Amino acid sequence: MKAKNASIYIVFVIATLVVVNIISDKLFVRLDLTEDNRYTLSNATKDIIKNLDEPVTITAYFSENLPPDVAKTRRDFKELLTEYRNISKNGVMYEFIDPNADEESEQEAMSKGIQPVLINVREKDQVKQQKAFLGAVIQKGDKSEVIPFMQPGTAMEYALSSGIKKITVDNKPTIGFLQGHGEPALNEMQQAMTELGILYNTVPVNLAKNPDALSGVATLAIVAPSDSISEMEFAAIDNFMSQGGRIYVAMNRVKGELQQQQGMSLTTGLETWLNNKNLVVDDNFVIDANCATIGVQQRQGFFSFQSQVQFPYIPIVKNFADHPITGGLEQVVMQFVSTITYTGDSTKTFTPLVMTTESAGTLSSPLYFDIQKEWQKSDFPLAELPVGGLIEGSIVGNTYSKMVVIADGDFAVNGAGQQARQQNPDNINLMVNSIDFLSDDTGLIELRTKGITSRPIDELEAGRKSFLKWLNLLLPIVLIIIIGFVRSQQQRSLRYKRMEEGYV
Repeated sequence: MKAKNASIYIVFVIATLVVVNIISDKLFVRLDLTEDNRYTLSNATKDIIKNLDEPVTITAYFSENLPPDVAKTRRDFKELLTEYRNISKNGVMYEFIDPNADEESEQEAMSKGIQPVLINVREKDQVKQQKAFLGAVIQKGDKSEVIPFMQPGTAMEYALSSGIKKITVDNKPTIGFLQGHGEPALNEMQQAMTELGILYNTVPVNLAKNPDALSGVATLAIVAPSDSISEMEFAAIDNFMSQGGRIYVAMNRVKGELQQQQGMSLTTGLETWLNNKNLVVDDNFVIDANCATIGVQQRQGFFSFQSQVQFPYIPIVKNFADHPITGGLEQVVMQFVSTITYTGDSTKTFTPLVMTTESAGTLSSPLYFDIQKEWQKSDFPLAELPVGGLIEGSIVGNTYSKMVVIADGDFAVNGAGQQARQQNPDNINLMVNSIDFLSDDTGLIELRTKGITSRPIDELEAGRKSFLKWLNLLLPIVLIIIIGFVRSQQQRSLRYKRMEEGYV
């Protein structure tokens, strides 16, 4: 009889687990306690997947049996896909394939554009490299988009939602990049072009050769001109804005020559054009105590060596407005940047987006860079100086428009050929977010910076670091003591119960 009851109990438990598993898969919810709501789908994503005109299929090529830190990426991606499926009411369907299972699956993944990466795996006190796949293919009809590698810790929702939007939008807006005045070519901004290419067409615009080149352009980007821009071109830009066109400006008001250790002013006419719109990009160099370092060749006796010295002319900016353009940004590295001053009235709205730290200052151009200078606290008497901002309103004529101005033209430029360099991710995010905000109203801009890029513990306040240190040390001990106390009370209660008469 007891064996029969035990069998019935086991069957009941198994059946319950199966039912709970089915229900939990259909009614998938999770409690998001993260600071940036990393596990909560945005309204932009919900709008995209609720308004699909035909089903979207996502094939995730993820290896199994991965180390725990990498396996978390697979688990997070699967949970995200489950939410997409449920909210879209099966408009988004998915399947997982393990390319490591057999050679055919591996070839299939690679033929779709998903290449394996090598990860370190510890096995029997030895470290070996394992081939792993962490990518996906989004497909709708005959259109497809590939996510070749899902970097752990990055913004998964942005990659997925922007991929879905890319294959569901027939006509992408056009972003024009002004050319003909020493601006970097589009291939010199590779990182930014890659990001922008997801949702936009990017084209060069030469107004000197074709005054009507802005026809069909949603936003005009003016990036780091070094030669004069003609009045005829500015008139064409004004006409563009008077019809509601949007403008993104990243300009150099000053330039620095490190080899000659000199800093000087730069005049292109853009500063006068902006001044007429109540935006003054000041003819100065911003310095900040929170800055990057540069290598300096030093000599001691017969030996020469290179050392790193603080260079306040390259501020590391961490002070951002609470705005969609800068939401989620953690640090932007700028070089030879200037301050921005708004001189207009309340008929237009100016929002400072990017500011220096509490320890900053300005130096007038021209100047000499004293590389060996020992900077003092008194050299940085100013705080929160605007170096980037947004102006909105009737900037030209009576039509509403908006313009973003960043007082450093090169912060998102990679360069070309052997001179190309990898830019800080948030430098690219600031530029692409700005163009997104000017050009697109879907809200996807808020997703790009949802993943954490950099949060070094040595930059936390001393009190917070001390709190975290003691919390990590004492919390496990306190939990063990509490568990021990509870178990002791349970054992004592059981002993007393056994001592009672009639206990069996």
